[in-house]
Amino acid sequence: MKKIITLLAIVFAVNVSAQSQYEKGMTKAFELWETNKTTEAAQLFERISKVEKENWLPSYYAGMIYILESFQIKEEATLIAKLNKAQEFLDTAKSISPENPEILITQALLHVGYMAYDGQKYGMTMSMKNAGLYEKALKIAPNNPRVILSKAESDMGAARFFGQPTKPFCNNIKKAIELGKEEKITEKFYPRFNKERAEEVLKKCMKP
Repeated sequence: MKKIITLLAIVFAVNVSAQSQYEKGMTKAFELWETNKTTEAAQLFERISKVEKENWLPSYYAGMIYILESFQIKEEATLIAKLNKAQEFLDTAKSISPENPEILITQALLHVGYMAYDGQKYGMTMSMKNAGLYEKALKIAPNNPRVILSKAESDMGAARFFGQPTKPFCNNIKKAIELGKEEKITEKFYPRFNKERAEEVLKKCMKP
């Protein structure tokens, strides 16, 4: 019995240590990201993902960084390379968590990266893909504030492209904000709703 207790204690200690290392690594990666050291942050998320093989979050955040960086790129070849790298990380995250609304809307954001670079070239195909992604994400998580906000932003972008008003989508943004206030997330490092950013999107939506 003593040996069993000792063994359980060792296993528990190893698990706590591993969890602690994961939390330390993720916290450090977010700190690097917040100080605009995005390359170092993405590399750290990638290293964590190679250890945390059953956890979709490190790959998800590595992909997110590359997607966000793509919006600053002026050369198409560089853009494609960056978004291909992001796609690899999203594919890894998707293989771990296949029916995940957070990954679905981030995949849509990756497509927006192409559309933002060249709407004439990529707009039609990517917008069609995104329509399917948002439909699927809303079926899985109809009250997820990030999904609702992302869909509303996509609708606003399409409306502006066709010279139509954006106000019809403002109520969805308001709904996302209210749901975001009520949302209770227990998993550490799970994506959070950015209320301040949502309020900025709402201001833009309300403009005539």
